[in-house]
Amino acid sequence: MITPVLYAALLAFLIALVSGPPLIEFLRRLKFGQSIRVDGPKSHLKKAGIPTMGGILIVAATAISTLLLSKGHVAVLYCLLATLGFSLIGLVDDFIIVVAKRSLGLRARYKLLGQIVLGLVISLYALASPELGPVILIPFSHQAMILPPWLFVLTATAAMVGSANAVNFTDGLDGLAAGTTAVAAVAYILLCISLGEWELAAFAAAIAGACLGFTWFNAHPAQVIMGDTGSLGLGAALGALAVLTRTELFLVIIGGVFVLETLSVILQVLYFRLTGGRRIFRMAPLHHHFELKGWPETKVVFRFWIMAFVFAVLGLAGLPAALGF
Repeated sequence: MITPVLYAALLAFLIALVSGPPLIEFLRRLKFGQSIRVDGPKSHLKKAGIPTMGGILIVAATAISTLLLSKGHVAVLYCLLATLGFSLIGLVDDFIIVVAKRSLGLRARYKLLGQIVLGLVISLYALASPELGPVILIPFSHQAMILPPWLFVLTATAAMVGSANAVNFTDGLDGLAAGTTAVAAVAYILLCISLGEWELAAFAAAIAGACLGFTWFNAHPAQVIMGDTGSLGLGAALGALAVLTRTELFLVIIGGVFVLETLSVILQVLYFRLTGGRRIFRMAPLHHHFELKGWPETKVVFRFWIMAFVFAVLGLAGLPAALGF
């Protein structure tokens, strides 16, 4: 049964690789160039104008590979729904920023509302599924949490929305979000196989393959940037995989890089407000802090990839005990 998983990864990779050049040229002709924060690292100013919305490449490669190989498996289709839905929210956000020239993009309350609605759809499906129900596996434990339905829906929806925005925070350097997501997706391939969820393993493989194909063009110096179109979709894909395998707590470990990036933003904002303008980090998210300490962009990215690998191994290490549930 490993063959469809390998095919899904290879097909998504090839689709991204072949589709990349024409899509990049198309975005360039439309002048869909990246806008750079004026308060960001000065080294990023040279990235202005690089085609954005490249996440279309990742999502399209994932969707095509999944639809061709999933055989209509319901859970996989829900994962794909989450990926496409969150990606659409990101696409609207990117479009407003690039075309309408409104720097904040889609208003935060509308963006969050759309994410919550999609998260609820996935959560309610998991709750109603006889194979899943309101159960969450606990890493490194033979126990599992059986939650009240309302608390499960709240937790699962928070996992979806949190995962999407955590990957979005991580998308700030060439190859960073795509590479770390690929590592997390590979971990989920192994996790899904261990749980007997071969179809979901194939979906995770498609995500990994699409991310690697995109990285071919997004590696430093990037020819294209994924934008919210890609980062929100990728984060939602990981979140959906977690909810539909009862492994929300595993995602916190496997996606440790995303968690650290998010915590750095939260801590920075809280500390700034409580101290009247003082900062913990030179800049948040965390990858910018290391940039401003003088680390070259490629060094930050490679070291974050290494961290992603360590977190993935740590998360998978907690699985054998949980399988005893």
